Amino acid sequence: MTRRQHAIVILILGTLTTISPFSIDMYLPGFPAIAKSLHTTIDQVQLSLTAYLIGISFGQILYGPLLDRYGRKLPLYGGLVLYLVASVGCALTNSIETLILMRLLQALGGCVGLVAAQALVRDLFPVSKIAQVFSLLTLVVAVSPMIAPTIGGYATVAMGWHSIFLILAGITALIIIAIYFVLPDGKKPDPSLSLRPRAVVSNYLTVMKQPQFLTYSLVAGIATSAPFAYIAGSPDVFMNIYHLSEQQYGWIFAFLSIAIIAPSQLNHILLKRFQSEQIIFTTLVLQSIVGILMLAGTWAGWFGPYGLIAVLFVFLLGQSLTGPNASALSLAPFTRHAGSAAALMGSFRMGFGALVSASVSIFHNRTAIPMVGMMTLCVVTGLVGLLLGQRVIHYRTKKAAVNEPLSEVAL
Repeated sequence: MTRRQHAIVILILGTLTTISPFSIDMYLPGFPAIAKSLHTTIDQVQLSLTAYLIGISFGQILYGPLLDRYGRKLPLYGGLVLYLVASVGCALTNSIETLILMRLLQALGGCVGLVAAQALVRDLFPVSKIAQVFSLLTLVVAVSPMIAPTIGGYATVAMGWHSIFLILAGITALIIIAIYFVLPDGKKPDPSLSLRPRAVVSNYLTVMKQPQFLTYSLVAGIATSAPFAYIAGSPDVFMNIYHLSEQQYGWIFAFLSIAIIAPSQLNHILLKRFQSEQIIFTTLVLQSIVGILMLAGTWAGWFGPYGLIAVLFVFLLGQSLTGPNASALSLAPFTRHAGSAAALMGSFRMGFGALVSASVSIFHNRTAIPMVGMMTLCVVTGLVGLLLGQRVIHYRTKKAAVNEPLSEVAL
């Protein structure tokens, strides 16, 4: 693969992974307008975000076996077409219940991009390059929060919130064309893999029995759920509590996304000197400290809107370091079941994200406490999970090293 082909493939994989961030971020500035238009409350609109995250979580589990059985492209086409149709449905809805349902269907279709992109990284690049490729994907994905809320804010003011979903449908149509003409096929279909429920469950159990996968996929799922608390809570915090406009909120969201973009390429440099495990541990320790300070300061009333933006910026700096390294460590042990592993990893991440975003809505109390509290809880829990998981991995590795010579003697 030439350097130009390498760049084009990463760009397409990046656009596949941006489908969900765009679907989440772009309509955030429209929350107040949606609530007013559909005669409901903003915490009910937040449930449409939760429904989207639930759909992503369950949908990825379904796509994993399909991507392993039929190859990468056929499930991609099916999922993206479903997403496109559901996006049009979101634009035409006139009730919050229908919007929540359409968002669920939208997620069930769009989540194929997340799973397929990660599986294709495992297909097309050597294990030693996976973490670096994931960092590049993070860079592409990180651009979406810079532009999606800004576009959503101006589109809401100029054409109404319905136009947001028509824009998403148009973007998806372009992605489908790019996949057909440019994207390599990746892993070939494997007819030997059964889609019977027992066989599918068996494949997932095989993946979950791998301690390295279970540790780092859970750590990634929990720790990187922190931004979902921010996504769910920030429209209410900045537009209702601090009384900022849709356009101002879009620019704030764009500014904070720089915190994700900035360190993404730093990972390339850090990987030359440190192992992924060391980067994850250090990042989670620093995020936990910042999170505790952010929670204490919010509770004590130290922060106005700009103070909160500043501390959120520092906190979010760690997201693009934990995610790529944990993803690489999760997928490294697999070849044949890479699609199922990617699906399960993504399902964990979005499942925790749905739980976190729902919690922000449930504990909504017209303050920023539910948002910053859940963000802090995510990274602290992720750190504890990392320490416990690494102990299990070390124990299993040591036990295998002891048993291996005994097996040779027995032979």
